[in-house]
Amino acid sequence: MPKKGPETHHIVPAPSGGWDVKRGGGQRASSHHDTKQEAVAAGRQVSRNQGTELRIHNRNGRIADSDSHGSDPNPPRG
Repeated sequence: MPKKGPETHHIVPAPSGGWDVKRGGGQRASSHHDTKQEAVAAGRQVSRNQGTELRIHNRNGRIADSDSHGSDPNPPRG
């Protein structure tokens, strides 16, 4: 089950249109953007700076993609 807590950021559709970047478990948006592309770029920057997981949602609210910018407990072997 994906984490939805303070160690995540989410790109979600805004109720009034556009897209929001939200901290996991938060009620208010960290930032609001007109396009999903702008929201993803801003969310990636915040997620990298804070070392969190980034969850990118579709219009229907389901998670479409995710990026890990935190400390991964199971790094890939290689």
